[in-house]
Amino acid sequence: MRWINTKPTRGAQLALMLLPFVLLIAAYAAGSAARLAGNANDKLLPNFVGFADAINRLAFLPDVRTGDYLLWSDTAASLMRLFAGLGISTVTALLVGMAIGMLPYLRALLTPFVAVISMVPPLALLPILFIVMGLGEASKIALIVIGVAPTMIRDLALKALELPREQIVKAETLGGSSWQIALRVVLPQILPRLITCVRLQLGPAWLFLIAAEAISSDSGLGYRIFLVRRYLSMDVIFPYVAWITLLAVLTNFILDQIRIAVFPWSQLEKQG
Repeated sequence: MRWINTKPTRGAQLALMLLPFVLLIAAYAAGSAARLAGNANDKLLPNFVGFADAINRLAFLPDVRTGDYLLWSDTAASLMRLFAGLGISTVTALLVGMAIGMLPYLRALLTPFVAVISMVPPLALLPILFIVMGLGEASKIALIVIGVAPTMIRDLALKALELPREQIVKAETLGGSSWQIALRVVLPQILPRLITCVRLQLGPAWLFLIAAEAISSDSGLGYRIFLVRRYLSMDVIFPYVAWITLLAVLTNFILDQIRIAVFPWSQLEKQG
């Protein structure tokens, strides 16, 4: 029996899925215990009791200075920026990407430009955005858009180009205009890919958001992480990083379930 032909059972698959997480937690617990045994005041690897105390203080007790529940107020601020940036990027990518994929003249005009823009390091533009747009919300949202929209545009344009030419010819034979072909032939087939594009750009979007919040902000998950780093508050940093990861995983899962529910045929296509 070749290894390439063996498949794990459902129980084995679940065990294998959980194993890396269990090993990571166990390794951290062992490292934390070793450091705290040598120095009870060590801040680098706090134990899980320290994490619980920090989470309780940030999530369930109001801040003495502001009266806010810091974890939830930071989460709300970050998610507002993240979803605003992703929303603008999604609409832009859908309109521009579909147009580039369908219209040869527009493809000749914009494809090289979008390709070059997608290669610009977005973080290098952050000082320019702060100078031009100020230190408010607009510059942070703009950084996310600049960082993810060009890649999404290129992906959707390629997806539109991959559609069988026979479909376009048949639609034209039936008297469909360019507008009707766009809405009834191209759009339904690239919408699942659009959702996948958003899922793939969640990581970069969080990266750009955290960077912008770290440099100039008075709220947000990234702001809090870089604020407490000067005090070596690892009991706050680690839970915040874990919380960001959990938010990204949940968003990814929800988007994938929306794709499956709205476009069930895309799941069959993916399996095929």
